[in-house]
Amino acid sequence: MGGVIITLDQNQAIRRFQELGLHDADKRLDAYTQDGIFGDLERGAIDTETFRKSLSQMVGRELSLDECGYAWRGYCSEVPQRNLDTLLKLRAEGYRIILVSNTNPFMMDWAMSPQFDGCGHSLDHFVDACYLSYQCGMMKPDEKFFRKVLMSEHINPDETLFLDDGPRNVAAASELGIHTLCPKNGEDWTDTIYTFLNNH
Repeated sequence: MGGVIITLDQNQAIRRFQELGLHDADKRLDAYTQDGIFGDLERGAIDTETFRKSLSQMVGRELSLDECGYAWRGYCSEVPQRNLDTLLKLRAEGYRIILVSNTNPFMMDWAMSPQFDGCGHSLDHFVDACYLSYQCGMMKPDEKFFRKVLMSEHINPDETLFLDDGPRNVAAASELGIHTLCPKNGEDWTDTIYTFLNNH
């Protein structure tokens, strides 16, 4: 999701966590795979309430769930319409669109709401299935995460194209024989994907 469907702004997320009192947020937050309580949340090892309590202890004051959500949503810079239009076009052409994301309940509360695209549609309007790290209990680039998706969806790696802005994630998928594209965060991949599909 992040870096492909939505454009990420890590600096904005860092600023928001710093606003909450997490002064070393720049050392604790990562663009691709989180560690500590942030990773525990995205891996599903802790729930949002445990995260809230732990973060409250770290910043030395009681935080609300809304404040935590506000900080996490700082990662979202924009949701380019061209990306959403391309997902709908691909689905209309018979391609199955599967989201495989390292994410957390705070981000998904927003993504699965009518506020997602600014036009009253949630993320599930644009994809056929979602495999979310905190629900699956594993994170990219863990090969078990990719294998779970391949098995659950009954798909052949050689007939699968994986887009991700994380080089480590793309490398892990490639090891399993999955075709990959690695656009940079915010890069327009909508023509590139059709070049690839037309050549395969």
